[in-house]
Amino acid sequence: MNRRRRTTPESPEQALRSLGRLTAQILERIKLQQARVELAVALQRQMLPAELPALPGLRAAARYTPSRDGLDVGGDWYDAFPLPGTTSVGFAIGDVQGHDVEAAAFMGQVRTGLRAVCTTTCDPGEVLRGVNELLISMGSDLFTTCSFVRFDPVAGELACSRAGHVPAIQASADSPAEVVWDPGGLPLGIQGGETYPVTRHRLTRAGAFVLITDGVVEGPSYSIDQGLAEVSRLVGAGYDADAEELAARVSEVADRTGHCDDAAVLVLRHDGVRP
Repeated sequence: MNRRRRTTPESPEQALRSLGRLTAQILERIKLQQARVELAVALQRQMLPAELPALPGLRAAARYTPSRDGLDVGGDWYDAFPLPGTTSVGFAIGDVQGHDVEAAAFMGQVRTGLRAVCTTTCDPGEVLRGVNELLISMGSDLFTTCSFVRFDPVAGELACSRAGHVPAIQASADSPAEVVWDPGGLPLGIQGGETYPVTRHRLTRAGAFVLITDGVVEGPSYSIDQGLAEVSRLVGAGYDADAEELAARVSEVADRTGHCDDAAVLVLRHDGVRP
């Protein structure tokens, strides 16, 4: 017959001492976690661009919304910069796997690598291919989705390439809002030798092209298809609004989806003025 081992109950003093030790351990863990979050937040703020480039005929605006899981940091990122030796501007948006210091640091490596690759080529597909090979060579376990767009303000043309990222939304006076389901490749940093098709679109006068991360359109209250439909409705109704106003409207969708992930929005508006 198995006998249960009898334990002597703790005295009130012993119970208090045990509770004190447990509380101290919990507080120490909280301090360490807070320190990691603060470091990640500082890294992320340094990584995201302080301002977006301005060109005649082009208006750009961005929004970033932290996740709602208690950690004020995530892997969503965006960037915009003039492309060397051209009159074009490069726009990128992406979502790094993870929500910690490593993800924030990796985000900085991706942005730096993308700008470095753009010094040798401005073709969006080649840019993503180059960044992918760079990340593979680094041997990191992390990866990122990404959409890269080259905007030529003279031709009013967008050249777009996608690496596992959610599609963009486009609208203008000439056409209703639509989800731009361009073909794409795997996220960056997963598999070497991947290729990324390039699709071209016209950004007509007073038209808008909106890039987002999945945190905007996916959450407990919305499926990704429902979220994309809601963003399309907003872009279709306000494509001719100021870029800042349109970015604010789209970013509010993340609140309605009940998003647990962070969310980023990048809006491009073309008013038809040529350089």
